[in-house]
Amino acid sequence: MSAHIIHGLLSQTGGPEVIKKLTVPFPTVQPGDVVIKTDYLGVNFIDTYFRQGLYPLKSFPAGIGKETAGTVVALPTDPTVLADPDFQKLGLKVGNKVAADQLGSHSTYISVPWTVVYPIPAGVSTLTGAAALLQGLTALTFAEEAYAIQKGDTVLIHTAAGGLGLLLVQLAKARGATVIGTTSTPEKAEIAKANGVDHIILYKNENTEQRVLELTNGEGVDAVFDGVGKDTFELDLNILRRKGTLVSIGNASGAIPPFQPLRLSAKNIKLCRPMMSNYVYTPAEKYNYSQQLFKLIATDALKIKVFQEYPFTAEGVQQAQKDLVTGKTIGKLVIKVD
Repeated sequence: MSAHIIHGLLSQTGGPEVIKKLTVPFPTVQPGDVVIKTDYLGVNFIDTYFRQGLYPLKSFPAGIGKETAGTVVALPTDPTVLADPDFQKLGLKVGNKVAADQLGSHSTYISVPWTVVYPIPAGVSTLTGAAALLQGLTALTFAEEAYAIQKGDTVLIHTAAGGLGLLLVQLAKARGATVIGTTSTPEKAEIAKANGVDHIILYKNENTEQRVLELTNGEGVDAVFDGVGKDTFELDLNILRRKGTLVSIGNASGAIPPFQPLRLSAKNIKLCRPMMSNYVYTPAEKYNYSQQLFKLIATDALKIKVFQEYPFTAEGVQQAQKDLVTGKTIGKLVIKVD
């Protein structure tokens, strides 16, 4: 193991230019840590939230990224950890493929607590592991717990051709729902329809509210899954049916402004702003949901689309974040570690 590693860092909050790449000493390995040589790094909107300061960081420079996949090079040394049934259930060995969910983990090597490590089964690559972990667990838990999609439901999924959108579409369709998806271009529309969207709305050219009400005979949808945020919040309230549920996933257009909760009572709307990490909080939850996710992927029941691989350079990571927020991407963005 090298005494030094290449680490992606934020020098301060701001635009993509604050992303730097530095050689730093290898971090102290704690007795309960797993050391991983990374192959691929997942790029997510949450990375841009930390960079912009929407989600605060304690100090700078600060590590970037939250999603990685690679190979185990060292296991925990703590006897208590090694004897823990939840750890043993993972079946970790040196050389195993794994994914990890840890803030600041975009680096050539990482040392992370065993509780944030997810085994990748045979037949699933580390590329797919990095592309699937966060968005896959988010889609799976949100479709199960934030709003349990049922057969016969009609749901609307914003940005249906994005990385998370495509996964939500596939899960909703597999559960027997009618899926309405919004997207920006005909090219994205074709991708969304190929993954299960029944009715596509090109929101730049069509009146989304009018189309949804037409498609639902004026009643509205049972649930909206919305990663856009500020720009679509009012629309969401208008297109939900009585007793509908708004699952607010993210803030791509900015945070939802303050509003009076009394507004929800007009149709008894439920508003949920979940975090995936609170659905996979315990080791048992992490294991059970990740096993479901990777089984769906391994059996091709859930398809992971990678938009592009970027080099692990300051310029490469900057470009990935720029591309992510422009709305031109289809599927997942990943960084390849040489």
